[in-house]
Amino acid sequence: MNRPRILYLAHRAPTAPDRGDRIRSYHWLTRLAREADVWLATCADEPLTQVEAARLEALCERTAIATVAGRGRWLRGASRLALGGTATEGLFWSADLKQQVDAWSKEVSFDAALVFCSSMGAYLPRSLPAERVVLDLVDVDSEKWHNYAARARGPARWLFDLEGRRLRSLEQKLAARSHAVALVSEAEAQLFRGIAPSTPVFGVPNGVDLDYFHATQSDEAEGRTCVFVGALDYRANIDAVTWFCHEAWPEVRRRQPQATLLLVGRKPTVAVRQLDSIAGVRVVGQVPDVRPYLEQATVAVAPLRIARGIQNKVLEAAAMSRAVVVSPAALEGLELQPGREVELAEDPREWGERISALMNDAPRRRALAMAARRHVEAKHSWQACFEPLARLLGLRRERVGAKPAPPLGEPATT
Repeated sequence: MNRPRILYLAHRAPTAPDRGDRIRSYHWLTRLAREADVWLATCADEPLTQVEAARLEALCERTAIATVAGRGRWLRGASRLALGGTATEGLFWSADLKQQVDAWSKEVSFDAALVFCSSMGAYLPRSLPAERVVLDLVDVDSEKWHNYAARARGPARWLFDLEGRRLRSLEQKLAARSHAVALVSEAEAQLFRGIAPSTPVFGVPNGVDLDYFHATQSDEAEGRTCVFVGALDYRANIDAVTWFCHEAWPEVRRRQPQATLLLVGRKPTVAVRQLDSIAGVRVVGQVPDVRPYLEQATVAVAPLRIARGIQNKVLEAAAMSRAVVVSPAALEGLELQPGREVELAEDPREWGERISALMNDAPRRRALAMAARRHVEAKHSWQACFEPLARLLGLRRERVGAKPAPPLGEPATT
């Protein structure tokens, strides 16, 4: 029996699941490859090793990987913005990749296409009818840029708002070109239904690898260690740890003078590295495995002020059976219950109180941690999360209905 043929357009090569979007795209690829023949077209915005490239080739029927790293990338982004599009599209544009996808579409009759993030919409072959296209936006990127604008000043505020408005228009155009739109949480899906009311929109949550993220030891009863895990070159995470270290961490140290904070994540910026000078703060940076650091955690923290979608860092800490303190923004999109499965904090005083109380109460920490682990086991296995996407792609049932596919413009080259 012939397997379904899926065109998968992913804006970052779905290799090591070491950042939020790639965690999702990687797990989609591994599950798609079990059930379908996958033609993967993707971009590499950082160098791929031979092992990573070989792994993708082994999973897929065909692969096409465009290198979009380097100085020219930013020129493409600026050019696209100047010509009326979005910088996001320009950052992930390759004329060679577009040519390869178009060639595939002439050779292969794809049963479905999965477009992962709005920046890949320009690669979608015009010959594919909308009934075969599923758009996974992950989160409402346009809203994130509007949030950035609200916290920025000067020219950056204007640029971020412009990118947000342009992305909003692109998201609407892509939704009209799609059979269905997937977003990472019901909260994001509800927001997008107001943006694109004519296209079916579904919440398709992220999972967590429950076998990989599994504690091998209980927390230390006398521990005083907080841990933040997340990409330290990502604007929302930079904002979070900078605010936390300057505003909330003094409240923690006032109550717990021996407390330490570990900042763990890839590519810490200069601004993040400077936080290392604050008493009790250690910028660990990129590590091959975050699990040993989560196991050191007396309390895991997620103090985000700007957040869209689902915070994988919260799910992973919960899966590791650690007590987690979250901000309201970090909790949005998750069904974890404050006071039962996580603790919630907003202002510096609350952060100091919640963390200090947990450091002093090992039974309370363990109760939270056990409840959080049970929650992710019940709600966030990757296979269970994949099932709604599989149905949208026609891997579980026949799809009915179609709508004409309006043409999409292609980003300009530089």
